[in-house]
Amino acid sequence: MEWKKCYLDVILVPLALLISLAYHVWLWNMVRTRPLSTIIGTNARGRRFWVASIMKDNEKKNILAVQTLRNTIMGATLMATTSILLCCGLAAVISSTYTVKKPLNDVVYGAHGEFMLAVKYVTLLLILLFSFLCHSLSIRFINQVNFLVNCPPGNQSGGVVTAEYVSELLERGFQLNTVGNRLFYAALPLLLWIFGPVLVFLCSVTMVPVLYNLDFVFSGERRKLGGENNGNSHDCGVDLA
Repeated sequence: MEWKKCYLDVILVPLALLISLAYHVWLWNMVRTRPLSTIIGTNARGRRFWVASIMKDNEKKNILAVQTLRNTIMGATLMATTSILLCCGLAAVISSTYTVKKPLNDVVYGAHGEFMLAVKYVTLLLILLFSFLCHSLSIRFINQVNFLVNCPPGNQSGGVVTAEYVSELLERGFQLNTVGNRLFYAALPLLLWIFGPVLVFLCSVTMVPVLYNLDFVFSGERRKLGGENNGNSHDCGVDLA
């Protein structure tokens, strides 16, 4: 009898998570092997050119660097704040009495017992907590870059603070920011799990083509970028940032 109540959850929810995980594993492989075919790899290349350009002409571009990094920190702070606020709301729902959650049972397909309901909320809570953690660490790295990008390059800083080192810190910050965003996106299907596993599966399947269009540079755009590279390679690096 219990199997008849929860078989949809046991089948559809892991399948939905597997689809999302398989896409991101493939995306990670593409970023490593063909970085310029992805938005992530293209932007990473552009940010390295941007850091080198800022540190090379720091006296003229130091205010631009601080303003750009400040905007990035504000975006990460917004996502971290949203994640922790949702965690607080979920914690309040979990700690509430069962009568508050009971009306949902009439619209839920699949299992909706007390144990399964707790699994749904706790899973969503953990995903949002990890998203908050990633965004917080991202802010930490970008704050470090905010100071180091204005250091004198080369021998004037003892040869320790180089453009490569600052670029590496910036990339770590953006990588953590990307992971935090993807965890936040993964929370959307899990949020729909409250109303049943069918919505989780449909939402995950729908998100894959949406993310694909956001993650990859298509052939027409790639040819345009290639033409700009041939015209002025240095400017292309800065523009991609």
